[in-house]
Amino acid sequence: MKKILHLLKDNKAFNALLNKQNIVVNSSNSEALLIASAFLTLKKDMLIVKSNQYEANLLYKQVSQMIDEALYFPVDESYRIESLAASGELLGQRLGTMYQLTRPGPHLLISHGHSVMRYVPTVDVFKKNCMTLKVGDHIDVYDLQRFLVQAGYMHTTRVDQPFYFSKRGGVVDIFSMQYDHPIRIDFFDDEIDYIKFFDEKTQRTIEKVDEIEIIPATDLLYLDQEVGSVVTQIKDSFEEQYQKMDDLFKDDFEEKIMIDIENLKAHATDSSQYAYYHLFKNVTSIKDYLDDPITILCQEEDIHFQIKNYISENFYYYQELSQSGRFLKDNQLYQDFDSIIKDNYQAINTFTTNKDDVVFLSHDVMFNRDDEKRVIQQINDYLKNSQILISLENKHQLQLMVELFDRHEMKYTLVGIDEVIYPGINLYVGKLASGLELIEEKVVILTAHELFGEVNVSKTKYFRFKDAKTLRNFQELNVGDYVVHDSYGIGQYLGIKTLDVKGYHKDYLYVAYAGDDTLYIPVEQFKMIRKYASADGKVPMIHALGSSKWTKAKQKAKNKIDDIADRLIELYAKRMSSPGFAFSKDNELQIDFENQFGYALTADQQRSVDEIKLDMEKPQPMDRLLCGDVGFGKTEVALRGAFKAILDHKQVAFLCPTTILSMQHFKTATERFKNFPVEIALLNRFTSSKEKKRILKEVKEGKIDLLIGTHRILSKDVAFNDLGLLVIDEEQHFGVKQKEKIKEYRETIDVLSLSATPIPRTLQMSLMGIRGLSKIDTPPKNRLPVQTYVVEKNNTLIKQVIERELARDGQVFYLYNRTDQIANVAYKISSTVPNAKVAIGHGQMDKNELEDVMLRFMNKEFNVLICTTIIETGIDIPNANTMIVEDADKFGLAQLYQIRGRVGRSERGAYAYLLYKKDKSIQDDALKRLKAIKEFTELGSGYKIAMRDLSIRGSGDILGGKQAGFIDDIGFEMYMKILQDAINVRMHKDEKPEEEVKNLNVSVDGYIPDDYVESDYEKLELYQRLDKAKTMSELNSLKAEFDDYYGNLPEAILTLIEKRKLEILSHYSIIEDIKDSGKQLEIIFSPNAFETISGDKLFLLANQLFTKPAFKSLDNKITIKINKHDQWLNRLNEFIETLSKK
Repeated sequence: MKKILHLLKDNKAFNALLNKQNIVVNSSNSEALLIASAFLTLKKDMLIVKSNQYEANLLYKQVSQMIDEALYFPVDESYRIESLAASGELLGQRLGTMYQLTRPGPHLLISHGHSVMRYVPTVDVFKKNCMTLKVGDHIDVYDLQRFLVQAGYMHTTRVDQPFYFSKRGGVVDIFSMQYDHPIRIDFFDDEIDYIKFFDEKTQRTIEKVDEIEIIPATDLLYLDQEVGSVVTQIKDSFEEQYQKMDDLFKDDFEEKIMIDIENLKAHATDSSQYAYYHLFKNVTSIKDYLDDPITILCQEEDIHFQIKNYISENFYYYQELSQSGRFLKDNQLYQDFDSIIKDNYQAINTFTTNKDDVVFLSHDVMFNRDDEKRVIQQINDYLKNSQILISLENKHQLQLMVELFDRHEMKYTLVGIDEVIYPGINLYVGKLASGLELIEEKVVILTAHELFGEVNVSKTKYFRFKDAKTLRNFQELNVGDYVVHDSYGIGQYLGIKTLDVKGYHKDYLYVAYAGDDTLYIPVEQFKMIRKYASADGKVPMIHALGSSKWTKAKQKAKNKIDDIADRLIELYAKRMSSPGFAFSKDNELQIDFENQFGYALTADQQRSVDEIKLDMEKPQPMDRLLCGDVGFGKTEVALRGAFKAILDHKQVAFLCPTTILSMQHFKTATERFKNFPVEIALLNRFTSSKEKKRILKEVKEGKIDLLIGTHRILSKDVAFNDLGLLVIDEEQHFGVKQKEKIKEYRETIDVLSLSATPIPRTLQMSLMGIRGLSKIDTPPKNRLPVQTYVVEKNNTLIKQVIERELARDGQVFYLYNRTDQIANVAYKISSTVPNAKVAIGHGQMDKNELEDVMLRFMNKEFNVLICTTIIETGIDIPNANTMIVEDADKFGLAQLYQIRGRVGRSERGAYAYLLYKKDKSIQDDALKRLKAIKEFTELGSGYKIAMRDLSIRGSGDILGGKQAGFIDDIGFEMYMKILQDAINVRMHKDEKPEEEVKNLNVSVDGYIPDDYVESDYEKLELYQRLDKAKTMSELNSLKAEFDDYYGNLPEAILTLIEKRKLEILSHYSIIEDIKDSGKQLEIIFSPNAFETISGDKLFLLANQLFTKPAFKSLDNKITIKINKHDQWLNRLNEFIETLSKK
């Protein structure tokens, strides 16, 4: 920015801004540049007010790219939306901003009219709800819990996202918003022993620190001493309103107010409690967090117009609520804007009628980057009258520009961070977001945005949420779930119980069977049971213990599965034995092509590219599935594979499920290959007859390297000269005939399938090794998660949601899946939302007509599309960022995820509203789906969603066709196990799988106490983790992790760990078995034991560690009997460990 400040030092408009005069700009780029520059020059607190949330967010992104001190204070623009569907992301942004504003400045705060009017706690109250903790401090753990609840934190069993805390014994975990990672506080009695940051995914310690600060998790903060007065005011208003109210609403009104009062007393605040916040004395505006700020109103008339609409909209909403007993009519939602701002402000406008306003002379840069020659020509044109400053994101982009100018023998200067700009072209790595032509200064600024088409916008606090709520296990087992036992069949899991058996405490899985039968299964035998899942989520019939029904059902399923396995192996064998083409290793041209990609690949993308290339270089045909969310870079990965094939003189076919998607892929490929000798053609219904004829001829002659199209490219008249690679986008959307044709290709050529949420059987085949599987889980840098709300259908809410999106010049998808009523829905939206230009799209329309509608929607001729699930297939419309789904409970989980993926494909915040009807009976399965889709707001969940869908919906015949009803008889997980076993046999996988460390039937007083781990799910996870430990190194690492996560481990858990140590040591030593007879243990040595140890050493060590050990030799085996006295388990481990040392 030093260079920009140097350029602007004599600029008239810039100096007018510094002197508190109004100025005029012609674009948001100019506005952002001037505001950032003014802040750096004045070094004072500044408050910037925009007209709405969208404009404020856009300005924040631009300014924060240039300076680090920019802060943003966003508020939902509709109280209706906030009260029904409050955004955790916006709350997080507000809290982070409020915290930063309490720290030393200066600060640049970007807001909008509604956010300035919002009530917030005073700085003093905010600070009182912050807490600093140091190692060595004394604080009661329960006092800390009370403080956290008052500060808005919610209790959970595992902390993996902000605003939550957990307590396990003497360990408290907290995720405070201002830190990148959660905090773990380890207590010894009431003294803080350790403070650590830990990784929210692994739950392991990252680093120890001496001091941390905890900030609030809500912006509805207040002091206890104020609550009494506020409750009195609420009761007074309630009494007055209650007397005048319709009797129909009185009971509900009274119940709601009483609940609200109790919540206020308990500090159990949520967004609906904001309605009472004005009653507290210690509230203010966010402006008061700044020190005598310079206030700038951007588009002053727009701000007042939006505020007027906001007041009007919310007035009607709370009138509606108060009449039905859901709102106190005396409540105030906002402060007076003019009273807050007063007359102490200046303005930046885009037009003016005042001759004293100073105009900033600049133009946004219009830059065409379609081909290299055009880029050079435009730069040369600018050089005729101006200096050029090129600001790039990173050294990789800088190197690409250096190579470009070197190729064209153009002079340039690499400049540092100082103020100097030299004549001609100046290249540097900087922070500017968008290009601008400064007319007075005769300087043209170009950025990565113009040259590479994207820009890495600032990382906001939104990103904190993207990895939250990931599935640890798609087979989550909860109390009440149905389970399948290998030997006893289907029962119902009722939790974990600790039982005392012959003086030893042990944990058991408690499973109920028919006829009041119960089964207690030692938790270490958890592998014997699997979660039950059926094709439609139906409740199974549970078996009676000892019944023959289970054995018969299992055998019947096995017979069917054998047939499926034979057909699968036939497919696999045919592909593996087919004479494929082994592609060459990468050459310089391939490397050059990959280097010309403007951005570094994510680790996931690079791994996927490597896996695909490795498959292509093998002589067998590739069959690989590439999973990755929409926009995660699957196409770039596929194009690298395509270029590899083309360089070996092979043709590539890129198959798309829709005409629109084929056009989008064609555009991407044309741009990507523009500097390389690759002939690309597009074949779909828009291709003219003449062009089609030419393409078919050139495909046959081998002149076309890459053919992109719909199922048209599978037609008989399309004859490739030498097809080497078939790329298929979303294969599940093709019909039976097309899939048969694809199946033929699979036997002889390399096939790469791309999918965001693969259908269950596709995923199954990949999981079982029949097909390769690559995954891209990492989101693009500037992608925000879709804020997802599950709400009751409300016509006013729908109207306001649409109006909010249209107000920021966006577009809306409204999904209504009944074609007989879809026209009525469209009419209703048209009549209630005046600015809506509504179109209809559904599968029963003529295909050409439907695609015309989609294209016109893409071209922004319509801004609301009322549609069916036709949109779930890869339509890419970055400007559509609101999705409304009616009757969302009727959709499958993967389908909901795919549908929601149509929005949130740009840098804008995106919203998905999943609606269900009031008083509608929703099945448990539907509730699970809606809960899951709401949890998966983070990016990159498509694969996990497909896995969850597998377990909720189950699966049909893995090869397609008929539904396999027999799966319901045994459950999906048991079906998968038997099928995998059958496949392993047929693939001759007779090499021994990884040897299991067997569980020894030795009684110890080992279990997981309830006061240490409350959750049965978490207990089960601990046992699973222990069982997975196969070596002493893994066990020691696990013990350290448990110690880290749970604090000082109780004796009962240490005993469990010691028992696992005994099992591991026995497995890898000369011990053959250990038998427990109650008070004694019998240790049986393997026949070859004395090849490695001497009898004297054994005798001496046993007598040293045990009291009166009894030796016996039988059948060439030595056994020792020992008594189970104090510390016998630790002594036995020491005994085996010592014997094992060479």
